[in-house]
Amino acid sequence: MRIAVNTRLLISNKMDGIGWFTCETLRRMVLAHPEHEFYFFFDRKPSEEFLFVENVKPVVLCPQARHPVLWYLFFEWATPYALKRNKIDVYLSTDGMMPVQPKVPTLTVIHDLNFEHADGNLKRSHQRYMKYYFPRFARAATRIATVSEYSKTDIAQTYKVAPDRIDVVYDGAHNHYRPHSEAEKAAVRQRFTDGKPYVIFISTILKRKNLANLLLAFDMLKIKESVDWKLVVVGSRVWWQDELAEAYDGMTYKQDVVFCGHTATAELSALLSASEMLVYPSYFEGFGIPILEAMYAETAVVASNTTSMPEVGGDAALYVDPSSPDDICHAISRLRDGSLREEMIERGRKQREKFSWDRTANLLWDSVMKTVQGV
Repeated sequence: MRIAVNTRLLISNKMDGIGWFTCETLRRMVLAHPEHEFYFFFDRKPSEEFLFVENVKPVVLCPQARHPVLWYLFFEWATPYALKRNKIDVYLSTDGMMPVQPKVPTLTVIHDLNFEHADGNLKRSHQRYMKYYFPRFARAATRIATVSEYSKTDIAQTYKVAPDRIDVVYDGAHNHYRPHSEAEKAAVRQRFTDGKPYVIFISTILKRKNLANLLLAFDMLKIKESVDWKLVVVGSRVWWQDELAEAYDGMTYKQDVVFCGHTATAELSALLSASEMLVYPSYFEGFGIPILEAMYAETAVVASNTTSMPEVGGDAALYVDPSSPDDICHAISRLRDGSLREEMIERGRKQREKFSWDRTANLLWDSVMKTVQGV
């Protein structure tokens, strides 16, 4: 069987959550199924690291799809042509985008619908494109996969899709995430925070990730409790305006916020393990991979009580109202208690066993087979 995959997000040192989902699931899938041919559709010359085994055949399509107009050309013109030319039997898109008329059985992975529920989280051109096309993608796909029961329900209700056409495949965590030794943790703290304990926030900085309220909560903690801690922010600045810029500019302790930008996985694992806790106050997540990564790094978690996050965190996180800096501050204060942190870490060791990339890849393959069979 010839299986084509949208792999345009496989770019060395530039992958976000969907890129890692694509990489980790495909690496396992192609190894497990050498009897099939996999055609990886890139939008630029691929790195050799993504051509995992001999049954992977790279196909470079034009144009490079980084803008709505180019997305349209890539998916509505270049992709259908490549599907026909390579005699593809089934098409898998791991980022939700696909031809509106694919003419082959198609499985699309829609991770979440954040763009449907709030404005200002994406560039206007991107949001307009997604709100126009994703309902059409959902109707055109043979099947849909998504990463949580929350997202399954959201997709079914928002796009009026029958739930039995949607498979939940969850996410996993990179095997780099692990607990580090005390010596390693001390070295990380010395390098990034002059040896001080710190709270960590991990995400590309977007409006919905709610860094603004975390900054307010952290400043409140420093003022109320005179805590000699820092806040480490890991992630690229995509959005920095309005309430976020205002919150940062108004901080009393802004000198205790350390911005690391985009960080390589191995270094991020060390940063996460050496932190006192991950605080993840996002307004909306289809899954929330940093929550799981923290559990593998054996770090306590504070997370929002909204969307998919309680599903991922289970009983291994303290949950907060993301709209309330007071609530976020209170949760951070509670986790200053070492015995409570250890209790949450122990719960995380059990909760994390529910999720792995091996399981994700197997579930996604099952979904591909349902797509082929028209189930």
